[in-house]
Amino acid sequence: MTLEERSRLEALDTVLRSKNVREQIRPVVERVRAELARDKEALMAWEPIPLTVFGRALPPEIRSGWAFILRAAADTGAERHPNSHQRMMSFEGSGDLQTGGPGHWQSNVLVSNPEALLEQRWISIPQNVWHRPVVGVDADWAVVSFHTVLANELIEERPDTRSKLRTRQMKYLGRSGAN
Repeated sequence: MTLEERSRLEALDTVLRSKNVREQIRPVVERVRAELARDKEALMAWEPIPLTVFGRALPPEIRSGWAFILRAAADTGAERHPNSHQRMMSFEGSGDLQTGGPGHWQSNVLVSNPEALLEQRWISIPQNVWHRPVVGVDADWAVVSFHTVLANELIEERPDTRSKLRTRQMKYLGRSGAN
């Protein structure tokens, strides 16, 4: 990780350590958790977090924030974001945010312990880098994710062997918050 990227993650971490910010994020996380509980087939659910929650403390390239709940024992599959750099932190619980791609996944176990090192709580995923969350069997995993595009512009790309392009693209907004 470059010093510049570490500095960016430290700035985001400072924002998320704020009691006021965490209190405003908590209802979003609980709504997303309830949505996942309603859809027993879904592996995850999500909702954008209004940037106003974070005040003016976010780095200028951050254009959207999200809360995700990933179901216990889930492997949500490979995905990448062709139009956004993602920074993600473990908000509640833990999981393995693997990066790299099929055949060469690299494990990045993230925890929610505020005393843990930054690298154990946060991950930075550059644009177009394949990643996949793998969640342990004990509990769902809540994460907060930041992107460099507006919420309505965020593209998720997944492998698709049926397509000539070998991928399929979707936007998170405009489809159900449970997948």
